[in-house]
Amino acid sequence: MAEVAEPRTQERALDRDCKTLSRHVFEQLQSFSMEAQDLSALMNRIALAAKLISQRLSRAGLMEGVLGFTGEVNVQGESVKRMDLYANDVFISVFKQSGLVCRLASEEMEKPYYIPENCPIGRYTLLYDPIDGSSNIDTNLNVGSIFSIRKQEGEDLDGEARDLLQNGHKQIAAGYVLYGPSTMLVYSIGTGVHVFTLDPSLGEFILSKENIKVPEHGPVYSTNEGNFWQWEESIRDYIRYVHRHE
Repeated sequence: MAEVAEPRTQERALDRDCKTLSRHVFEQLQSFSMEAQDLSALMNRIALAAKLISQRLSRAGLMEGVLGFTGEVNVQGESVKRMDLYANDVFISVFKQSGLVCRLASEEMEKPYYIPENCPIGRYTLLYDPIDGSSNIDTNLNVGSIFSIRKQEGEDLDGEARDLLQNGHKQIAAGYVLYGPSTMLVYSIGTGVHVFTLDPSLGEFILSKENIKVPEHGPVYSTNEGNFWQWEESIRDYIRYVHRHE
């Protein structure tokens, strides 16, 4: 009986260095100072939250009680999805264990969420939208998480978190996670905008694009024109301009 040769598995070397998120943060800051270590730890916490949310979304259609509305309305007047609440709870749970974040402010909460056990030493605040575009979930379209990290200013003794209303340039990090065919984390700490893609086999976000920029000219624009008449006139004028110059 003739022997059947087993198919060969050809291993391909990666075309790029497998640069992880934490390593990239240190390289961008060119420092191993305490602040650099804090920022690396914070970004790793965001990455952990993203992995948990990504896993849940990938099985949402197979699990009971994941899709649909809760019957509640958030501070923006929007109907709350079950995944909104799940993702919000994930961020809270992940950052409770960080020791670095004292407060979290989310679209799904009327007031900032305080973590008393972190507040004596945690001088950072996370502002985030746990699931942006959650109305897309039931139809299996892309959704995302948006985040901003800021340092606390003052003691916030009255618990009103007034220092959250700061200029954007006071952010120490910002970005978003896109949950689609792959899960991508895009972030900036003021040294360019960088893209990481989640490798499920490694459970790690790996650098996939560095220093991305919006092109000066492009053939495509994207907006929800169903809200056209709700926009300010200057925005409507811009969209009319785009229509004329495609």
